[in-house]
Amino acid sequence: MRVSGGGIAHPLVLPMPRVRPRRALRWAATGALRAMWSSDDERLDLVMPSGELVRIGGTGRAHATARVHDERLFLRLLLRGELGAGESFVAGDWSADSDDALVDVLRVFLRGTRARGVESPLTRLVQLPSLVRHRRAANTPRGSQRNIHAHYDLGNEFYRLFLDEDTLAYSCAIYPAASLADAQRAKLDRLCDWLELSPRDHLLEIGCGWGGMAIHAARTRGCRVTAITVSREQHELAAAAVARAGLADRVAVQFRDYRELDGTYDKIVSIEMLEAVGYEYLPHYFSICARLLRPGGLLALQSITMPAERFAAYRKRVDWMQTYIFPGSLIPSLPVVQRAAAPSFRVTRADDIGPHYAPTLRAWRHRFIAALPRVRELFDEPFVRTWLLYLAFSEAAFEERTLQDHQLLLARE
Repeated sequence: MRVSGGGIAHPLVLPMPRVRPRRALRWAATGALRAMWSSDDERLDLVMPSGELVRIGGTGRAHATARVHDERLFLRLLLRGELGAGESFVAGDWSADSDDALVDVLRVFLRGTRARGVESPLTRLVQLPSLVRHRRAANTPRGSQRNIHAHYDLGNEFYRLFLDEDTLAYSCAIYPAASLADAQRAKLDRLCDWLELSPRDHLLEIGCGWGGMAIHAARTRGCRVTAITVSREQHELAAAAVARAGLADRVAVQFRDYRELDGTYDKIVSIEMLEAVGYEYLPHYFSICARLLRPGGLLALQSITMPAERFAAYRKRVDWMQTYIFPGSLIPSLPVVQRAAAPSFRVTRADDIGPHYAPTLRAWRHRFIAALPRVRELFDEPFVRTWLLYLAFSEAAFEERTLQDHQLLLARE
């Protein structure tokens, strides 16, 4: 099997026209970037194909260096902004000296453009088709299956290459820990403790991934678990993992959408699934959770969150991650989550564990890089570069706190 891209089409990875004169194009793009650069302390150096050095930002020592291999980067940057920068990396227009250096470039870029961003009226206009596609990828029951399939059904073997072998958890872990697996188990234990799980409880897990939480809760707390997913690949592997663990009498893994559920549960847990619900469906999601919970029941959530001050602008556009990694996704802010939950739930605890995500992503990225020979047997080069950028950019975003990750405990009113 060889898959192109991230499972999603890359419209601008195809060759773009060569524009003359190149120097004028470069001048326009770098001038626009300098105008958006808001930090005198940060400096990013661009090394041109000729060896010429172009400085962006402060006059001190460069904090990071990117190497430009094709000056079509500047056309994409002018037309597509952040989307174009990502598409250019996948197309091979630019790179960093190493995988760790790529994170450095992205961190400097985020710091330098934090105040003003890199979008303009032109980029917003050119991005309209991408925005329309994103809006059409709404998380209806059928749309959710399609969106989840695009990311999570890339193959269980692929995810085994970089997730920890024990839990296969694809969410923020809790550090310090001796290993990635230990850090993931620490996260699972924390949520189990919050829910006060016991053998008397029937736990519902919405978005069970590959079964790590369901197995851990049943094995360590003795509770019954109903775990649901709309990923065929995840359902198959999770069910097999439950059987191998000898927990088939306590854990049921179902291929179901959360909107199809009925019955009553003592506790609910959902780990980094809320981002796939969609802004317009959040109130309905919480009303369903309230209907499924017994009176006084508890709901534990873990979700990537957007800083509140950035959410309004984020919601009006589409970014590279939504276009090429997580179609149909929307990262909520903490106030958005609280408002959506308020009619049915009272938030009793909200902890930002975002600082733990950078080391989690670093562990995934290093394991992914170590497995590149096998990844390249499964997928083509645009896919590989898409995932290298995805992992590096996510790590940079959590290091710079432009993204957060919250664990919340909610009590049913």
